[in-house]
Amino acid sequence: MIVAAIVATAVVTAGITALLANIIQRQGEAGDSFTKVVDLDDTIADPAVWGQNFPAQYESYLRTKEMTPTVHAGSVKEERTATETDPRTIVSTSRIEEDPRLKDMWAGYPFSVDYRHARGHAFMLEDQRFTLRVLDFKQPGACLNCHASTVTIMDELGNGDREAGFQKMNQMTYADATQLAEHPVACIDCHDPETMQLRITRPAFEKGITAAKKAEGIADFDVNRDATRQEMRSYVCAQCHVEYYFEKDTKELTFPWTKGLNIDDIWEYYQEDGHKDFTHATTGAEIVKAQHPEFDIWSQGIHADNGVSCADCHMPYEAEGAKKITNHQIQSPLLNINASCMTCHRATEEEMTNRVVGIQDQFIGTRDRAFDSLVQLIRALETAQTDGTPAEAIDQAREFQNKASFFLDYVYSENSNGFHAPAYIQRILADSLDASRKGQLVLQGVDPASLEASDISQANRKAAEERES
Repeated sequence: MIVAAIVATAVVTAGITALLANIIQRQGEAGDSFTKVVDLDDTIADPAVWGQNFPAQYESYLRTKEMTPTVHAGSVKEERTATETDPRTIVSTSRIEEDPRLKDMWAGYPFSVDYRHARGHAFMLEDQRFTLRVLDFKQPGACLNCHASTVTIMDELGNGDREAGFQKMNQMTYADATQLAEHPVACIDCHDPETMQLRITRPAFEKGITAAKKAEGIADFDVNRDATRQEMRSYVCAQCHVEYYFEKDTKELTFPWTKGLNIDDIWEYYQEDGHKDFTHATTGAEIVKAQHPEFDIWSQGIHADNGVSCADCHMPYEAEGAKKITNHQIQSPLLNINASCMTCHRATEEEMTNRVVGIQDQFIGTRDRAFDSLVQLIRALETAQTDGTPAEAIDQAREFQNKASFFLDYVYSENSNGFHAPAYIQRILADSLDASRKGQLVLQGVDPASLEASDISQANRKAAEERES
């Protein structure tokens, strides 16, 4: 019994010793944020160099090259033969071939010629350089803002003054500006090289979010000084995933947020500013082209209301030994539901998938009705120009086409297929449908004044706006 007790004690002691050693090792791993291999500063844009200090993050960043579709989104590979002007042998499938209604909506604009599903961040510069929208049309250097690592470019163009460099890059031709770019958006664009803290490097977003905060009653907001870390986990994404336009003369990349982030605020801004992106090729309507307002729409949804950031879902935390790191693959949450969704939701992965796909199915159903109605308005306008319809009615219908097109384009180009703010997006589609309907009616001789919202509708809308504020 004595021998057995000694052996048992020895086993227990060894186990405790091993456990303590493991705890100490893990504590050491967790306490060591990274192993410094190279010195980093704002002159180093190459993510491979940053990856020497942060190999796990860099490894997941490289996986943005993967093309993995979901039910309603993602990239499906399409093989092609390389040409002298386009060396790519793999691209993603064409959206305008999948849905020719896009050609009707954007007739006369480069997107009606070439518009494909987006591939991962690793391809963002390559795919921009070789799209027909760039090869066949003259584009400004401002386009580079969201497709390339531009910190070093702006700093060099401005001799250390990033704002001045930003202005110079905007005014260059894309053909000249892209020659200065070596990498797609990478580490330097979102992280301080000394502290690794998230930061904003794009002047357009700095100005835009300051204007948006002012509209909320927050004066003198400096995003790099005042934003919380959790806010920055969305703001760094919002440097690009937003609605924007180029100023007519300077080509400055500008966010239309001085009245707020709601689409009604943005539409009012454009109406007052008078900005138009193109003249529709068959109807003559002056059209505002929406971009990719993921941040704008997310900000109106339940996840934003509950403090859930873009990174929480698209770049979830994962374990690397004892460390908690952010996954930099930047993909659909549906491809990593356990890490992206299950930290908050108490449901099975199948239930979460079905919930998301169900929301997207509903969105596509309503979107199709809005799309069909817009195309019908376009056809009616094409006919009206030759059948003796009064010019005043045609002009009024063109204005309705502009609104119907922008509101539909706004949610189509947003890329979540209705998920980021489902109820809000359904309302936007209803407004698009309403504008298409009114445009068709005025071409039939209906007095536009009779199409104004009823007193009850206006009162309900006002009450809802007051509750929001």
